Amino acid sequence: MTTPEPTATPLPTPVPSPTPAPWERVGWNIVWQDEFEGTELDRTNWAFDIGGNGWGNAEWEAYTDKAENVRVVDGMLVIEAREDPTLPAGRPYSSARIKTQGLHAWQYGRIEARMKLPYGQGIWPAFWMLGANNRGWPASGEIDILEHIGREPNTIYATVHAPGYSGGSGIGSSLVVPDDTLKNDFHVYAIEWQENEIRWFFDDQEYFKLTPAAVPDKWIFDHEFFIIMNLAVGGRWPGYPDTTTVFPQFLYVDYVRVYQRP
Repeated sequence: MTTPEPTATPLPTPVPSPTPAPWERVGWNIVWQDEFEGTELDRTNWAFDIGGNGWGNAEWEAYTDKAENVRVVDGMLVIEAREDPTLPAGRPYSSARIKTQGLHAWQYGRIEARMKLPYGQGIWPAFWMLGANNRGWPASGEIDILEHIGREPNTIYATVHAPGYSGGSGIGSSLVVPDDTLKNDFHVYAIEWQENEIRWFFDDQEYFKLTPAAVPDKWIFDHEFFIIMNLAVGGRWPGYPDTTTVFPQFLYVDYVRVYQRP
């Protein structure tokens, strides 16, 4: 498998990806997966968030369902953030945000994705989950499996949000990896989530564990959550693109898999 060329502007140096990990994982049964093997996004697995309000984060992108921003190419999901002069003022970039809300949700299990991340100041990819019980944010809970901000090119973040510890007070940790690891290669980002415990993994290296004893308020991660994947541009936390930021930027996803214990 090779990294697909985007529409409009090809990558300067396509990077071959290693052979994907097999579906089998000792001690787990796979219960849902998307290997992105078709010619377009499977709408029985994914819905779109459309719009440009940034969901309170003061982002600069508008999310669309256009092929320029989200597509399946050569067995891979591609989410592209690009400059778009046709958008309203204050939203100079288009991108995509997809979710399993209303289609698939899970309580507990191993949730993982194999991805190659975008890079650059103001770029903010995320692989995360929201509670499916429709109580609003943060009452339903949020589990950030992977967040990455371009101004910290070698760092990944793991965080949870709930009433009493949300936004800038979210509880989490981070992992620093060697230079260029995230943008040059595919890696597996995962959580293993069970009653009263969530653990975060980078390529099967556990780097953070959270239990009810470590949060300052009620533990609410005991119901179904759905998956979200998006590529944001700008925002209060990552900051905004500057003259060093290259567009377009691409989040490549080889697969998303959900496992549960037998």
